[in-house]
Amino acid sequence: MTVANSASISADIAGRYAQALFDLVRDAGGVDALSAQIDELASAYDASEDLRELTVSPLYDRQQQEAALGALATKMGLSPELANTLRLMAKNRRLFALPQFVAKLRGLIADARGEVTADVVSAQALSDGQKTRLTEALTAKSGKKVKLNARVDESLIGGMIVKLGSQMIDSSIRSKLASLQNAMKEVG
Repeated sequence: MTVANSASISADIAGRYAQALFDLVRDAGGVDALSAQIDELASAYDASEDLRELTVSPLYDRQQQEAALGALATKMGLSPELANTLRLMAKNRRLFALPQFVAKLRGLIADARGEVTADVVSAQALSDGQKTRLTEALTAKSGKKVKLNARVDESLIGGMIVKLGSQMIDSSIRSKLASLQNAMKEVG
């Protein structure tokens, strides 16, 4: 199986779980609560190497994964619907798709709210004022409410990369230097 097929299968699996959970929560009017809980779960996943290891390691059996996710859901105060979905994913050995599950749920929630997420990678952390101005500019461009997903990558040297839907704007110094290097190769 190729990496592309593996990623596609993970996205497909995650999409089914996310859509089922979203439909259940939407009918109960709990989309806002689900959104906050998904953000908390994503933060916990990003911050904990142990949690990431638990989701992908074959050393943990179904029962161990299910028990660990159940305990995590209780500790975090996750809704019964989300907690049950996570336990079901563990029971079915589908926790490897947790990052795609979170991404798919965020997309479904954003669509329901008329929002779009902009992924912003900058060389330095953006100030609140910069985030506000960027959000306003992207809102004007897209015509939708924009939610920023910002992170720092110091290798950009300066500037930022903004991805809004299928569009990408790369104003990083790293990419400008690469373009200059390519232009110089063509000349010499």
